[in-house]
Amino acid sequence: MAVDLSFYKSYIAEEIRDEGRAEGEARRAAKDLLAVLAERGIDIPEEARQRITGCGDLEILDRWHRRAVTAPTAEEIFEAE
Repeated sequence: MAVDLSFYKSYIAEEIRDEGRAEGEARRAAKDLLAVLAERGIDIPEEARQRITGCGDLEILDRWHRRAVTAPTAEEIFEAE
């Protein structure tokens, strides 16, 4: 019996895969940002943690990550937002 696999090559399937990749990249970026803050011994209030993990925009997460390298507090990575 032949199985129709055309869906997996369709535009919709590709879009679903792209969304999954973007979500995975955002989760990884948030995890890396939190790791930088933790490694520096910076306290991460729950509000800041939720804001970081809830962000799906890679450009914003990248900007926050760069700020996290020198920011004296977790809240200061959001200052210019």
